Amino acid sequence: MSKLASQTPTSQSETTSCYHCGEACADDKIQIDDKSFCCYGCKTVYEILAENDLCNYYALEQSPGSKQKISEWGDRFAFLDNPDIAAHVLRFSSDTLQKVHFYLPSIHCSSCIWLLENLYRLRRGISYSRVNFGRRELSIQFDPREVSLRELAELLASLGYPPEIHLDQLERNSQRKNQKTLYYQIGIAGFCFGNIMLLSFPDYLAVEDWVHEEYKYFFGYLNILLSLPVLFYGGMDYINSAFRALAQRNINLDVPISLGILALFGRSLYEILTLTGAGYLDSLAGLIFFLLVGKWFQSQTYEQLSFDRDYRSYFPLAVQVKDLTTHKTQSKTVRDLKKNELMLIRNQELIPADSILLSEQAYIDYSFVTGETEPLEKIQGDFIYAGGRQIGPSIELAVQKEVEQSYLTQLWNHDAFQKDHEEPANQHIALLSQYFTLGTLLIAFGAALYWYFADSGQMWNAFTAVLIVACPCALALSSPYALGNTMRIFGLNHFYTKSSEVIARLARIDYLVFDKTGTITHADGSTIAWEGELDAAEKAYIGALSRQSTHPLSRKIADFWQEEPACRLDDFEEWQGKGIIGRFDSSWVKMGSASFLGVHPETDNLEDKAQQSRVYVEINGEYRGYFVIQNQYRDAFPDLIKDLGSSYHCALLTGDNASEKQRLKNFFPSRSPILFNQKPEDKLSFVNNKQTEGKNVLMLGDGLNDAGALKQSQVGISLTEDTTSFSPACDAILDASAIGQLSKFLKFSHTTIKIIRLSFILSLLYNLVGVSFAVAGMLTPVLAAILMPLSSVSVVAFVVGLSNWLASREGFKI
Repeated sequence: MSKLASQTPTSQSETTSCYHCGEACADDKIQIDDKSFCCYGCKTVYEILAENDLCNYYALEQSPGSKQKISEWGDRFAFLDNPDIAAHVLRFSSDTLQKVHFYLPSIHCSSCIWLLENLYRLRRGISYSRVNFGRRELSIQFDPREVSLRELAELLASLGYPPEIHLDQLERNSQRKNQKTLYYQIGIAGFCFGNIMLLSFPDYLAVEDWVHEEYKYFFGYLNILLSLPVLFYGGMDYINSAFRALAQRNINLDVPISLGILALFGRSLYEILTLTGAGYLDSLAGLIFFLLVGKWFQSQTYEQLSFDRDYRSYFPLAVQVKDLTTHKTQSKTVRDLKKNELMLIRNQELIPADSILLSEQAYIDYSFVTGETEPLEKIQGDFIYAGGRQIGPSIELAVQKEVEQSYLTQLWNHDAFQKDHEEPANQHIALLSQYFTLGTLLIAFGAALYWYFADSGQMWNAFTAVLIVACPCALALSSPYALGNTMRIFGLNHFYTKSSEVIARLARIDYLVFDKTGTITHADGSTIAWEGELDAAEKAYIGALSRQSTHPLSRKIADFWQEEPACRLDDFEEWQGKGIIGRFDSSWVKMGSASFLGVHPETDNLEDKAQQSRVYVEINGEYRGYFVIQNQYRDAFPDLIKDLGSSYHCALLTGDNASEKQRLKNFFPSRSPILFNQKPEDKLSFVNNKQTEGKNVLMLGDGLNDAGALKQSQVGISLTEDTTSFSPACDAILDASAIGQLSKFLKFSHTTIKIIRLSFILSLLYNLVGVSFAVAGMLTPVLAAILMPLSSVSVVAFVVGLSNWLASREGFKI
């Protein structure tokens, strides 16, 4: 506001503007390269950019920088040299890589984004920087050997973006600040609106003869003064947004609103200053006031739905926690973890909370966090950050921080796991809104042209009323609110989607692929028996080895021999979808499928039996026998397949042998592919082949062995019970207890798309009626400003109310 306010016509003609920030220069003494600067701080920033060939910063916006009130930051950021304080600020830290998020309130235009995302060209050691413009937040990855956290903060400050560092609740503080600003804007706009109307009463009542001519002019000038804070404080967000969009050759929803605001203000100034009329400043103030009230109401509705935030707390992830007195383990949801609790993390499990390593050694894969695929070796006492995945034998960790679901969400939304074939569901809405806005502009100018000749007094009313009442805000709101509310409903019913975009992709699914073990079969409740001979020590080896893996069959074996004495595991390796190998002193134990161990049918004295899975065991190269696991299918599975088979193509892919082929054929439709002995790469290839045939594939698996297929499919769903078998590669997590409702979830995703289409029709009808009245000159700008947020509220109420009603009819908890 200060920048615009200072650049009045008079000041521009008499003073020189600073090339960096646009503020008026006191004199022309501070110059470089024929460019003037208001202070040495702005000159320093220009020199830094020029030295690094980054002056494109000034090509994107005119005078894009912020005034440098402080040129030397001294010890302001010295506290970041303290390792304890830095640990609270950093999101991740290792010897070679650190990650931090800074809140930068000075970010305000496209030039800021361009510069901050090119920081790697300014300072060695910065590998990545990305701006979240809506939250004014900058995410940075850097090498602490090249640049320190303090130096990073000082660099940003020297460029005009000093970070605001609040060690507690940073994000919440910034949100409160934005909400407080909106309250101030509404208060000032309401105050000025009321007083402008009061001063305009003589014009409303047509009592010009009762008011002396000089007072009439005085009231007009007072109205101009009262309108300035309304325009430059309350309405400037809309105008800035419109100018940014136009600068990027785009048209957003704020363009017609800004045109209406500027048309009202310009026409009013002309009439009052030329003594030809009273102007429309009451309409201007009322317009901005009601726009801000509508903005507040939408934010409150959005906050109440909380579909973009609350789902984080829905994660049904659990971790094995060890009781220090009984030494027994039990499952506990990660959101309930407390400091100093003892976690047991097995091979390939995700570490959900910052913790201290209690085991002697661990290998942690931080590829989700850093992108580096090489596991890091950690020793006892090392600090382990959340987000790593354990590689090797199970380890014990002491929790140091309670789990933040938002951090798990960051992992889930990591770029490495984004669908490369994904297209935004709202892309067509944005395109429609753009054409709608262009159509609105044509109608508005056409109405103005008509009334110019028919009745010039109605021209500005008709022009501005069309611009305001036809704003496609309701059109743009319908999709995110409908999809978001459906996402909320699904979460309440134990189906947790990564984003509302997943709902739109679910509606396009036509091919379903199922994993078997741990997906359509119970992880618990199966019967298990051992066929072979083992001594006590060997039983202990098998029990200890099986406890290292999260595979459903390994968990069953671990439970089967959980009373065997513990023994030390010296080496461990897991071959996903095949088996596991471990070493105990000089004894090697190998467990897995027949093909993994090289067991031939002639060594198997028993004939294959239906409903059985087998895990073969080899000790020191000698075949010792196998576990017979009698699978128990989930109760809801037969009815689920019967329901889905009438509307979708279905397939089953499993790494197990074909012993259950006949029983599975009885479940699936006759033409459904049922493939056995499938490796993870085979499942991925199957999904890819179906996609090349034009199918939209949904993959339902356990989240570990199926990670590749989950990522490749249009929608990957990870089924979970009481383990951390969560994979960031999936798009959704389905609680095992809700698997029977999968067909209902798919059906309701189609219902949501129909609701969106109905809301489009409702919005278009509203705009058609409103524009008709506005073109006819029967609608004032103030009434249009009231109707515009009401239309948005009505559309939001329609999509939320209808989706809730239809969901309740389907038996969903709402």
